[in-house]
Amino acid sequence: MNVARSFNNWRKYRQTVAELGRMSSRELSDIGISRADIHSVARASYAR
Repeated sequence: MNVARSFNNWRKYRQTVAELGRMSSRELSDIGISRADIHSVARASYAR
Protein backbone atom coordinates (compact mmCIF):
# COMPACT_ATOMS: atom_id res chain seq x y z
CA MET A 1 0.00 0.00 0.00
CA ASN A 2 2.91 2.34 0.65
CA VAL A 3 4.02 2.12 -3.00
CA ALA A 4 0.56 3.13 -4.21
CA ARG A 5 0.46 6.06 -1.80
CA SER A 6 3.92 7.20 -2.88
CA PHE A 7 2.92 7.03 -6.53
CA ASN A 8 -0.25 9.04 -5.90
CA ASN A 9 1.72 11.64 -3.94
CA TRP A 10 4.20 11.92 -6.81
CA ARG A 11 1.33 12.36 -9.31
CA LYS A 12 -0.26 15.10 -7.21
CA TYR A 13 3.10 16.83 -6.87
CA ARG A 14 3.75 16.75 -10.63
CA GLN A 15 0.22 17.95 -11.41
CA THR A 16 0.53 20.86 -8.99
CA VAL A 17 3.94 21.86 -10.40
CA ALA A 18 2.54 21.72 -13.93
CA GLU A 19 -0.53 23.78 -13.10
CA LEU A 20 1.42 26.44 -11.23
CA GLY A 21 4.09 26.47 -13.94
CA ARG A 22 1.48 27.35 -16.56
CA MET A 23 0.44 30.43 -14.61
CA SER A 24 1.96 33.81 -15.36
CA SER A 25 4.15 35.54 -12.80
CA ARG A 26 1.34 38.06 -12.30
CA GLU A 27 -1.19 35.31 -11.53
CA LEU A 28 1.22 33.66 -9.11
CA SER A 29 1.81 37.01 -7.42
CA ASP A 30 -1.94 37.51 -7.06
CA ILE A 31 -2.21 34.29 -5.03
CA GLY A 32 0.92 35.07 -3.01
CA ILE A 33 3.36 32.61 -4.62
CA SER A 34 6.61 33.41 -6.35
CA ARG A 35 7.92 31.23 -9.15
CA ALA A 36 10.69 30.06 -6.81
CA ASP A 37 8.07 28.75 -4.35
CA ILE A 38 6.30 26.43 -6.81
CA HIS A 39 8.12 23.25 -5.74
CA SER A 40 7.66 23.86 -2.02
CA VAL A 41 3.97 24.67 -2.50
CA ALA A 42 3.57 21.50 -4.56
CA ARG A 43 5.26 19.42 -1.86
CA ALA A 44 2.90 20.89 0.73
CA SER A 45 -0.14 20.13 -1.42
CA TYR A 46 0.15 16.37 -1.05
CA ALA A 47 1.32 16.45 2.57
CA ARG A 48 -2.20 17.35 3.72
